[in-house]
Amino acid sequence: MQPSSSEFSVDLSSSNAWLRVKELEEQQHSLLKSVICGFNQLLDLRDLNTGIHSTRLAEWAIRVARRLGIPESDLYQIEVAALLHDIGKIGIPDAILKKEGKLTDEERALMNKHPEYSWSILRMFSGLEKASLYALHHHESYNGAGYPGGLRGAEIPIGSRIVSVIDAYDAMISNRCYRKGLSHEEAVKRLMDGGGTQFDPNVVQTFIEIAKQEVADVFAATGASPSAVI
Repeated sequence: MQPSSSEFSVDLSSSNAWLRVKELEEQQHSLLKSVICGFNQLLDLRDLNTGIHSTRLAEWAIRVARRLGIPESDLYQIEVAALLHDIGKIGIPDAILKKEGKLTDEERALMNKHPEYSWSILRMFSGLEKASLYALHHHESYNGAGYPGGLRGAEIPIGSRIVSVIDAYDAMISNRCYRKGLSHEEAVKRLMDGGGTQFDPNVVQTFIEIAKQEVADVFAATGASPSAVI
């Protein structure tokens, strides 16, 4: 029996509605990607080292996560967190952010607010809830001595534990206006020394295996030398 004209109209209407929903979802996803790229560009404009640094971290984060067996469905959140974990630094005055000398207690307290600022920005976007939490906790320590929540071990989201390790490594090897970057060997040593206290030792070992394969390329990107003076 052939479907009636009314049944055909209902089916067509449902199909059109489904296509419209998919179209809106794609538009929303495209907009979110544009916002993320825009934020990363903002980091570049705010601090040239930070933007490039974040792009490197996003690439490393995906590779570490895959080696750790994290589901593909979670990789996007980790990638965004690695890319924009420092977006909250736009709320830190240049006098503190680019200070060459040691920070005062008051300045350090304000600097330590940047993960919370990052969280407050990213949480405003639907679909980035996990990424915002990863950014919030990327300065937690494996032994519970970090901030802002004093979380320890597995209490710290895995995305945060990944960002913590690769963020520390990249910061150590990169040249700054107030110091030269460390050598690859010294940076790796410090990561290993911090395994179990500051860092998740499993993440440390996984990342070191990746870093060893890319030492030359990484240091070329940072403008430093793999054998930089310690």
